[in-house]
Amino acid sequence: MGRLRDKLSDWANTADQEARDLRTVYEAKDVVSIADAVDREVVRLRGTLRTVTLRPRGGVPALEAELFDGTGLLTVVWLGRRHIAGITPGRSLQVQGRIGVHDGVRTLYNPRYELIP
Repeated sequence: MGRLRDKLSDWANTADQEARDLRTVYEAKDVVSIADAVDREVVRLRGTLRTVTLRPRGGVPALEAELFDGTGLLTVVWLGRRHIAGITPGRSLQVQGRIGVHDGVRTLYNPRYELIP
């Protein structure tokens, strides 16, 4: 009885359900999931912005956001920008660029982006 209860609890977990829903919503032919994206190769990703913060890097303003697609989290950084219209938490976004690792965090700098309605 305990295993069944654990399985039902896992299935009913809202965070897991949100991740499953996002994976379904952002699936497309030319889009890779964040978990499957290869570092240092050009990739196209879709997800929802969880946070957007202004975080200067080396004395230069930088707009930093966390992109989540249900499979993983990616930090997206626009150097030299304090604000970008439409880039707000909760917004769906498609980005394209090369993923690198900076201080152990997967990061995409100055990507091409498209707001998803």
